[in-house]
Amino acid sequence: MTKRKSPARATSPWQQDLLSGLKALAAQHPEDLRVLGGPQIQPDGSAWIRIRLHTADIPHTEGGLVLGEDEDFILDIPPIERVPPQVLTPHTRFAGTPHVLEGVRLCLYLDTAREWNPEGGVPAVLNRLWQWLTDAASNRFDATTALYHAVGGVLHRTDGTPTIVVREPNEHRTAHTGWLTPRFSQRLDLSRHQAHEQSMRLPVLPLGHHLPLGAGHTLADLLNRIDNPTLGQTGALRRPGLTSPAFLTALTHSARRNPEGTNQYFILAVPHPGLPAGPRFLLAGRLSVPVSDTLRRTPRPAENLSALPADVGDSAVEWCYLSEEREAVTTRRDAQRPVNAFHGTHVHLWGCGGIGSWAAELIARAGAARISLSDPGTPITGGLLVRQNYTEADVGENKAVALAKRLRSLRDDLIVDISPPPPSLELLDAAQQADVIIDATISITAGRFLDLLARHSGRTAVLAQMATDPMTASHGILTVSAPGTGHGPALIDQTTGQHVLARPALESYHQLWSEPQPGQEIRPTRGCSVPTFHGSAADLASITATLVTLLGMQMHHPVSGTHLCAQPHTGTQPSHYFIPYPPHPDDPPAALATIPTPAPLLPPTSRVGT
Repeated sequence: MTKRKSPARATSPWQQDLLSGLKALAAQHPEDLRVLGGPQIQPDGSAWIRIRLHTADIPHTEGGLVLGEDEDFILDIPPIERVPPQVLTPHTRFAGTPHVLEGVRLCLYLDTAREWNPEGGVPAVLNRLWQWLTDAASNRFDATTALYHAVGGVLHRTDGTPTIVVREPNEHRTAHTGWLTPRFSQRLDLSRHQAHEQSMRLPVLPLGHHLPLGAGHTLADLLNRIDNPTLGQTGALRRPGLTSPAFLTALTHSARRNPEGTNQYFILAVPHPGLPAGPRFLLAGRLSVPVSDTLRRTPRPAENLSALPADVGDSAVEWCYLSEEREAVTTRRDAQRPVNAFHGTHVHLWGCGGIGSWAAELIARAGAARISLSDPGTPITGGLLVRQNYTEADVGENKAVALAKRLRSLRDDLIVDISPPPPSLELLDAAQQADVIIDATISITAGRFLDLLARHSGRTAVLAQMATDPMTASHGILTVSAPGTGHGPALIDQTTGQHVLARPALESYHQLWSEPQPGQEIRPTRGCSVPTFHGSAADLASITATLVTLLGMQMHHPVSGTHLCAQPHTGTQPSHYFIPYPPHPDDPPAALATIPTPAPLLPPTSRVGT
């Protein structure tokens, strides 16, 4: 009785189309492209087919990839069209070249969602490959832009492992002991010193070379690649640096000082191939609890796997995602945006309601160093959760106190303090101590106090008022008094009001200087409740974000004046309008009236901030 062979796996229609296209191209260009044999179907259903390209005519530049007369590649064609074919090399000669992943896979598509169009078929893939070879041979790649290039060009991460946060500005060029402090169930913080009694010891070890083939999957893999960074390449030079015995010894030392039944972690500091003198790339891994306990029980620190049970070398290394937050290697995502003006500043925020609660979070996320909050002290009620930046856990709490807790939860390095509401003697020095003071209270008293601070000798703070309209909370006003302007936002606002009311083209903004009509406000509860304005969390968050962005622009270029803005769904035109202070001489005569000193033109009920 003969044993039946299992039936050959068939190619999918998509694979058949690409293979037919590949053979047609080879027939048209026999001098440049050859197909070497038929496809091999892999266990995952992909089809591998070997091709040969004539590369002798590709120009070479010093420092670029050296190519032979012909080069062989493997096309890895997936069974479905939404994933582009990958290109592999049958060798590791290209390892270390930018955009070569794990030594054998060429990175032809940085963002497949935007760059891969299945309609292009095989010609599109081969054109990408040809362009890659041309760029590599001409040394056009910028290795500094390949984030994970230092370790095989791929992300090392094992499901279920915690994220390790790194913030300390350390170059990690010398071996040292680090500490991991549990912050949450899914997070550990790396530091140079023990921060808590629960902190775990780990070795931080610098390599003398990058790992072009990746770090491997097992402990034996990792040790081999530490000693042989260019494993498989011919003529590769051994570089000085950390050796596997030193790594294993340091790992054992740390394990023996950590509690039984815990994972043993480690950090490898890997030099970047494009920036050997720059900051190191950090790779975080850990060993399973059984293997970690085995290391703890060794009579003396192990220097090689032969001193440990045979199965230790085959044990998997679990790779941890590393949240890299060192300034030397991380660019803030808002670095080029207007709100970057708040980075490192001290901000006073008066009023923690509808506008203030959202503005505080936006400014905190923008990197302010310190935020001082002031609010009259009204406790939070459940109804406010519809539009203010609070949660059920905050109900009954003072707004400033609850908002301070939220801001501190956003950033570990943010200083948040609570000041008494204006007017207060404690706030008299705010104009010289803070970088910007924002009044979101719509309080006449607070506005008058800002005018007092505007006249403060040596004022350095930018003074600002933010508010929105009572009907929709979708029109915003930002009034700014720059340093050197003797009048505060409230007085500037009066001149602006005359200017706006004199211009029919700005009629949509007249409501900001008009008394609300009956029915334009709402009473949130029956009885003698204080009338309030219409508006949702979407309205308040949206208009506040616009006002904060405009204020960031003003802080970059301090100029006194008033911004008017409207959200797109309102249809208001112009959607943004700026009135400088003092107004331009060509503006309507009403805008040039002498600034009065009595009470503000605007009744407080026609705008809202809380």
